[in-house]
Amino acid sequence: MTITPIPAFKDNYIWAIQNDVNEVFVVDPGDAVPVEEFLTHNQLTLSGILITHHHADHTGGLADLCMARNIPVYGPSGGHIKGITHPVRDSDEIHVFGHKLIVMAVPGHTLDHIAYYMPADTPSLFCGDTLFAGGCGRLFEGTAEMMYTSLRQIEALPGSTQIYCAHEYTLNNLAFAQRADPDNAALTERIKTETDKRRQGLPTLPSSILLEQRTNPFLRCHTDSLQANVGRNMAQSLHSEIETFAALRRWKDQG
Repeated sequence: MTITPIPAFKDNYIWAIQNDVNEVFVVDPGDAVPVEEFLTHNQLTLSGILITHHHADHTGGLADLCMARNIPVYGPSGGHIKGITHPVRDSDEIHVFGHKLIVMAVPGHTLDHIAYYMPADTPSLFCGDTLFAGGCGRLFEGTAEMMYTSLRQIEALPGSTQIYCAHEYTLNNLAFAQRADPDNAALTERIKTETDKRRQGLPTLPSSILLEQRTNPFLRCHTDSLQANVGRNMAQSLHSEIETFAALRRWKDQG
C-alpha cells in the first residue's frame, strides 16, 4: 500500500491511500478536481473516502466525487456533513484494503474532529487539522483543554507513527516554534532539513510522532524552558501544561 499527497488549494494535501490493484481511498477531498486528475493520470479507481471534520476545505469535493460513484464515505457522526454514508465514532474500527483503521475522537480544532489510526508495521495517522508538522490546529470550536487532551492522545501512539496531516504549514510552524523554543537543537536541525525539502519542491510530510515530540512546541509544554519562555512573552505566570499550551496557542494566533 502506498500513500501519496494530492496538492489542493494553496497548501492542502488530500491523501491518496492506494492498494496494489489500482484502487484508492482519499482523505479529506476539499476539491474534486485534483482528485479526478490524479485518478485519470494514474489510471486509478476511487473506492472510498475518509473525512476528518466538517470544514469546507476538507469536504468540498464530496458531492462531485460521489455523483457517479457508489462508494463509502466515512466521517464524523451527527448527520451534519452532507455525503457521509458511514458515520463513525471514537474507537470504531473500519477496514481499508484489508488494513484496520481505528477512529480516534480528537476535538479541539472542531468539536467533531476525528483521526484515523492505522496500526500497521509502519503505523500511520490521518489527523486532518489536529496535529501539524511543528504545530497544531487553531481552536475554532473546542477549548485548549480539549485540544491538549487530543494531542496527548495522539502523542501516546508509537513514536514511529507517520503523521499525515492536511496542510503544508511546516516552515511557518517551525519559524514560530523557534521563537517559542529557541534553545532546541533538534528544532534548528529540522528547520534546515525541511527548508531543503521545500526548495526542491518536495512535501515536508509525513512527519512522525517522535520528530514532533522533539521539535513541536505544542507537544513540549511540559518542559521548564518552554514554559518559562512562553510566560515571559505572554507576560503571565504559567502553572500547568494546559496553561502553557493555551498561552502558546494564543501567542501563535497573534501572528
